[in-house]
Amino acid sequence: MLKPLHDCHILVTPTSYGQHDAALMTELEALVGRVTYNETGKPLSSAQLAARLPGVDGYIAGLDAIDANALAAAGALRVIARYGVGVNNVDLAAAQARGIVVTNTPGANAGAVAELTVTLLLLLARPVLGAAAATRAGGWPRTSGLSLEGRTVGLIGLGAIGRATARRLGGFGCRLLAVDPLADPATAAALGVTLVDLATLAAESDFVSLHAPLLPETRGLIDADFLARLKPGASLVNSARGELVDEAALYKALTSGQLRGAALDAFAVEPPPAGHPLLALPNVIATPHMGAHTDGATTMMGRMALSDCLAVLRGEEPVYRVV
Repeated sequence: MLKPLHDCHILVTPTSYGQHDAALMTELEALVGRVTYNETGKPLSSAQLAARLPGVDGYIAGLDAIDANALAAAGALRVIARYGVGVNNVDLAAAQARGIVVTNTPGANAGAVAELTVTLLLLLARPVLGAAAATRAGGWPRTSGLSLEGRTVGLIGLGAIGRATARRLGGFGCRLLAVDPLADPATAAALGVTLVDLATLAAESDFVSLHAPLLPETRGLIDADFLARLKPGASLVNSARGELVDEAALYKALTSGQLRGAALDAFAVEPPPAGHPLLALPNVIATPHMGAHTDGATTMMGRMALSDCLAVLRGEEPVYRVV
């Protein structure tokens, strides 16, 4: 028998949940018996999560370590509503074995991540950050950059974020290539994107932008072999997942001059440890996995996660079920 919502306990761990729309919190608190928020200010470790899950019925989840050890403590849990699209931090097999529904929020942050991607592409093309710092310090440097117009941008992944990026780049006069085995050719053509294989994209792209999900077959996709096949002087943007990139191989490509630069919004370990070699390179722009963090994106993610969390607790089918 389903527990009434007013008896349910919900755990909410994303620190930006309700940040731009307080109604997300007030509505949830009015509907359920108890809401617990993440007081640490950062994603929870497996042990931290395990300490909070006993008695929890529904879980709106950030980038916590949702592994089998944590889920072993979740005796009452019925739904994990991921606040975001990625579920690589969730042990889906362990959740399924315990009868826990997992949902996500596809497309909610696509526009926000695409906007950051274009920003990073422009910062790689034009030395804005260095010029701004020099000007603030009293200098007046003569700088030169690259035009995006007439150059080739290769998109690895043409899902919601890849397509949103292609739409935004359409006005820059770039040539757009993409690799995605699941892409619809008609959709790609409508976006002005030419579908190619990975070798062609590497050989012809001036900028490569990553938009692939983290899967066994994409982990370490950007390895020494791929980087060696890139057009000399190309640049890389990663606003997807850090684990897509072999960071040691990327360091070598950047220091050898094979790559002109890289802009990284994601790292294999987040935050990257002190002394991380990539952070010391002048041709690397590093940001703190901020692609999805706009007012519109976080509010949409919150709405979608809340709706599916409550649907499962009511015994209804969620809209965005993963398992």
